[in-house]
Amino acid sequence: MPWARVRVRVAGSPRAGEDRRVTSPAPTTLRARLGAELFGRVAGPRGTQVRDRIHGTPGPRWFGPDDAIRRVHGDASMFVGGLTALLLQSWHPLAMAAVAAHSGYRGDPWGRLQRTSTFIATTTFGTAAHAEQVVATVQAIHDRVTGVTADGEPYAASDPHLLRWVHVTEAHAFLAAHQRYGAHPLDAAGCDAYVAQSARVGRALGATDLPDTAAGLRDALDAYVPELRGTPEAREAARFLLVHPPVPLPARLPYGVLAAAAVAGLP
Repeated sequence: MPWARVRVRVAGSPRAGEDRRVTSPAPTTLRARLGAELFGRVAGPRGTQVRDRIHGTPGPRWFGPDDAIRRVHGDASMFVGGLTALLLQSWHPLAMAAVAAHSGYRGDPWGRLQRTSTFIATTTFGTAAHAEQVVATVQAIHDRVTGVTADGEPYAASDPHLLRWVHVTEAHAFLAAHQRYGAHPLDAAGCDAYVAQSARVGRALGATDLPDTAAGLRDALDAYVPELRGTPEAREAARFLLVHPPVPLPARLPYGVLAAAAVAGLP
């Protein structure tokens, strides 16, 4: 994992042109061990083979090597952004009901994370053919995820409005984590490019009316606020992710650092 430094944003608004991030060297052995542990957990037992297939298969791709989406999704700050996205997504009662009833995140949390990380890696770095295959697979799964909440509200994972919520929360969380903790933060134009490029994946999945600028992304998040609330399922998910995480005891401390950073990234 590309963690050369541990970066912490200093609280408060920086003066114009001032970099207020504090960097401190991380011990090489600890960094390597944590990186290997996280990669093994997120990528799964076949992670190396999957990574080689994604990056090594020749063919046209949705995104090029200099695109902003590759810089963001290839940075270790995605560990923080992923946790932020999961916490944020749980605030929508329909999205959380679908996750609680159909995803199996409690029984197989690492399996779900591995599938999600493979999807992101494939659409970002893989060939166009592979990207289209994983999109079709996810769409087929979404078509089967329907139900009714405890309050009697129907939901469907293929609902473009819910797909839009999932998309904007992920785009926000990934970009915010990268800008705060990433090795090479984007400038304003790069942030807009990231939002526009990530929208290509969201539209492929069926989301509609997606923003293509950072300002539009903030507006899209704000528009969902009246729909959000803390349901029992959302609180249970937060406890699962923050209080009783599915990680071995030696990894609890470094995971706690990631979790604290993820909470700090919530809007």
